[in-house]
Amino acid sequence: MKICICGGGNLGHVTAGFIAAAGTDEVRILTRRPAQWGETLLVDTPDRGTLEGRLACVSADAAEVVPGADIVLLCLPGFSIESTLSEICPHLSASTVVGSIVSSTGFYFHARRLLPSGTPLFGFQRVPFIARTSEYGHRASLLGYKKSLSMGTDNVEHPEQLRSDIERLMATPVTLLDNMYEVSLTNSNPLLHPSRLYSMWKDWKPGDVYSRNSMFYEEWTEEAAAIYIAMDNELSLLLRVLPVSSGCIPGVLEYYESTDAASLAAKLRSIEAFKGIPSPMKKVDGGYVPDFSSRYFTEDFPYGLAIIRNLAKEKHIPCPVIDKVYEWGMSKIL
Repeated sequence: MKICICGGGNLGHVTAGFIAAAGTDEVRILTRRPAQWGETLLVDTPDRGTLEGRLACVSADAAEVVPGADIVLLCLPGFSIESTLSEICPHLSASTVVGSIVSSTGFYFHARRLLPSGTPLFGFQRVPFIARTSEYGHRASLLGYKKSLSMGTDNVEHPEQLRSDIERLMATPVTLLDNMYEVSLTNSNPLLHPSRLYSMWKDWKPGDVYSRNSMFYEEWTEEAAAIYIAMDNELSLLLRVLPVSSGCIPGVLEYYESTDAASLAAKLRSIEAFKGIPSPMKKVDGGYVPDFSSRYFTEDFPYGLAIIRNLAKEKHIPCPVIDKVYEWGMSKIL
């Protein structure tokens, strides 16, 4: 198969390298900085050593990498999805399947509006990998896998065949969900990150400086866990009025095998792949301050959490905790 990966971030690096390393598919990259990429991409893994994949083409021009692709997979932040869909649109064939490795930032809504009617679409409920770039364009680290993946499709003539293809490419079991809501709405990053950010910095004001940069997950608190659970409960009320299957989006306590805020906080602190990840802060004279330009803010509030909040408003579902956290986060980035 011919696979075009759009995006040169952490997930773009690991996904492209992981697929290319199998040696059975042609991998192309659409990125703004093609000159910084090599012909091969190394991916360090926790259990398979270092994988090496050869890239067929790396370009900033969609006309060079999209035509003839069987699958175009967006590995992009929410703010780049609309512009990239518009960029690739003229070069898609009717059979090209367009997907997003992150569906919770509006991919389906944008794709239905910007791409030709009937374009086959797919998206993941949760990202397949925990990824970090080691050397841009040359090496990345795959820090953790999902045991299984859930995927939604739209306008796909043979969804079972696509499911099988994606399962092979990702080397992970894949389950098909019923519709776009089941992958567009998630209690992962859009609730996970804002709950922690709000708990840490809701009282921050200009001039406040912290003596150190705390670990984002390893120092997760019961307060952050309680906020996370409360927002998840509000999401569950929304899911009850949408055409989704019962249990398609497991509650956070179920997903993290926890029973309350204390056990959830302990679980999040213990996850190996989450260790060593600092909070989004920047160094200033005397210490550290929150970095409101971080994607934890610019991605998860206006694109991830906003989708859930807007749908809740549309369906007249009360979401006071989501409202409070969303309005705080947006006040920091506007």
